[in-house]
Amino acid sequence: MSESIQLHLLQPGQKATITKINGNGALRRRFVEMGVVKGETILIERNAPLGDPVEYFIKGYHLALRKEEAALIEVMLLGGANG
Repeated sequence: MSESIQLHLLQPGQKATITKINGNGALRRRFVEMGVVKGETILIERNAPLGDPVEYFIKGYHLALRKEEAALIEVMLLGGANG
């Protein structure tokens, strides 16, 4: 079983399952409202030209998060090296 890592460390094309949401208050509530919840599968779509934000695909829609926000989300990589 692999260990949890921060979402912002994954590369485009990789898929992971959310294991933990850190942070509190309004940011945590915002994550829940966007569907970023424990057990959900998330796919890393692509990075912006300058690397921030990163586009993710979750629950049937595209979501852009800044790296500092994605660092609060812990995930477990699915599949092999390429997700």
